[in-house]
Amino acid sequence: MEQKDLQHLVEHLSQDFFQKRFRHTARFNARLRTTGGRYLLRSHDIEINPRQLTEFGYEALVGIIKHELCHYHLHMEGRGYKHRDPEFKQLLKKVGGLRYCEALPGARKTQPYKYLYICSNCKQQYKRKRRVNTAKYVCGKCRGKLILT
Repeated sequence: MEQKDLQHLVEHLSQDFFQKRFRHTARFNARLRTTGGRYLLRSHDIEINPRQLTEFGYEALVGIIKHELCHYHLHMEGRGYKHRDPEFKQLLKKVGGLRYCEALPGARKTQPYKYLYICSNCKQQYKRKRRVNTAKYVCGKCRGKLILT
């Protein structure tokens, strides 16, 4: 699929599911790594990760485009376009867009935690990716001293 085919598909989906025209640009962006697509607030353009199409097929691509079109149309109308907004969730459900896209194979996986702190009093465990200043922070449960293990 080429850029012009993507543009045509986005315009077609916008008209069919939202009954509104898509007046901006839709393009593939191969630099996207952890997301299926994104809506750009300033330019109102939509960028799609081309690997989503090659890895998961046409249906996944359509779901991602519907998701980004929800952001687009709600933002253009001055309504709640963010993921947490009820209007966004409601419109996404109505048009059948994807809430999340599947993770691409080979995408960076973050390790669950690097540091383990244990309270000296109540033995509460705290798993953290970053170091914690034990002179400044204490256990949230009993105010005991934290020990790095």
